[in-house]
Amino acid sequence: MAQPLRTWAVAAALLAFTTAAVVWWLGGPAGLGAGDTHQPPVGAIAAATSAQVQPSPAQGADNSFFARRRAIATDGSADPLLVHGLRDTLEALLMEAGDASDPAVLKQRLAALVNQHFPATLATRALALAERYVDYRVALGSLRAPQDLTDPRALRDALEARHKVRLQFFDDAEYDALFAREADLDRYTLARLEIERNTQLSPEQRAQALQAADNELSAERRAERSAATEHMAAAAQTAAFNTSNADERTRYAARSAQYGPAAARAMAQLDREEQHWNQRLDQYSQARTQQGEGPGLQQLRQQLFSPEEQQRIDAALALRRLSAGASGS
Repeated sequence: MAQPLRTWAVAAALLAFTTAAVVWWLGGPAGLGAGDTHQPPVGAIAAATSAQVQPSPAQGADNSFFARRRAIATDGSADPLLVHGLRDTLEALLMEAGDASDPAVLKQRLAALVNQHFPATLATRALALAERYVDYRVALGSLRAPQDLTDPRALRDALEARHKVRLQFFDDAEYDALFAREADLDRYTLARLEIERNTQLSPEQRAQALQAADNELSAERRAERSAATEHMAAAAQTAAFNTSNADERTRYAARSAQYGPAAARAMAQLDREEQHWNQRLDQYSQARTQQGEGPGLQQLRQQLFSPEEQQRIDAALALRRLSAGASGS
């Protein structure tokens, strides 16, 4: 069963994190590090921002975070492990494993959980990758956060340093699967920040530079960004409806006026699917609390959810716990 409303929520969250110019620091997969390089933006952006950020001649560009990378194939990787969404799965796995000050303890927990997140044919490789992902996150902890997260130069250094750490733990194919989409948007966001902060630009130059930044994004990334913006507004409206317990008639009237009758009917169907999804999650979560892991819970999992949905259960429950913790703090 499709779950577009959840997709909207995820897209909105990703856009918020990316637009914050990678404000996360080790608190999540988009955490930053501090570095010591100063590379210019790529392509047409460089002309608009070169007065503000000068490259370091001692630093090569081939392995720089800001160097052009090969285009990522849109039809996916032939490797069934290295697919889009891999990092989300690893983060969900870490979240389910819980806090552990000792990486060795955390890796032991991952070994016990990996089969719940990956098929048996990929479990061994997935565990090895997850263990390196733990080491990567530990290495990020040795980086110092920028003192001013609104300073483009500090953010540029941080992105470069984080990139270097990633290259220490992952090969090119793994890097692309884990980080390529985020990296494209990080570069774009930083470029916009640099343009906005460049006082030497006239309004016309700034507009041209911002357009150039948009052009640096691939068509796929631009479509994702555009869709995320639209979905964020729709998701915010749906969240407001849920908070106020708005009935179907109220929702339809508002959505029809804003998006048209056809879209309003589609959103109503999504509301019903979302409600059904949450009801099944509630049933599964309660059963796991009462009886723990075992054959009975696995049978219930298969009864309640499609194979595709089963891959999202643990991440959805982890997100629930995270949201509950945030609202209780």
